[in-house]
Amino acid sequence: MNISTYLITILFTFVPIFELRGSLPYAYFQGIPIIQAYLLTVASNALVSPLLLFFLRYMHRLFWNWSFYRRVFTSSVERARMRLEPKIRKYGYLGVMLFIAVPLPITGAYTGTLGAWILGLDTKRIILAAAGGVIISGLIVSALLLAGTQTHSIFIRIID
Repeated sequence: MNISTYLITILFTFVPIFELRGSLPYAYFQGIPIIQAYLLTVASNALVSPLLLFFLRYMHRLFWNWSFYRRVFTSSVERARMRLEPKIRKYGYLGVMLFIAVPLPITGAYTGTLGAWILGLDTKRIILAAAGGVIISGLIVSALLLAGTQTHSIFIRIID
């Protein structure tokens, strides 16, 4: 194992499609012990939320001057708010955290943070909810990795 394995793991964590659910197995199968892999990927993935919020805050202001962006953004946000706001009101930041915690495609720190930002939720609380979700997701992925082939056979039985 060399430094490039750690760097690739961190890079995978910042790729929206992989995030923690892809980088943690990569690290583990590259020989990084599960505890180290967990800590590395959780710490890296927890950085997604504050970095994305920083980017959104400043890029949104920059693009807001373009009428096309303003029209598309306003209509998209209104549709998202109408669909999601009742659920967010009901579940709050716990809902954001649980959404991020589920290690499936289109759930994770990127989409959870983006959705919470679109709904105008508090930045500090978004970051905390995202960090909690990433911690839980890391535990789930680690448990699945450690379960090994037994987990694979469970999923095969469900499909049959």
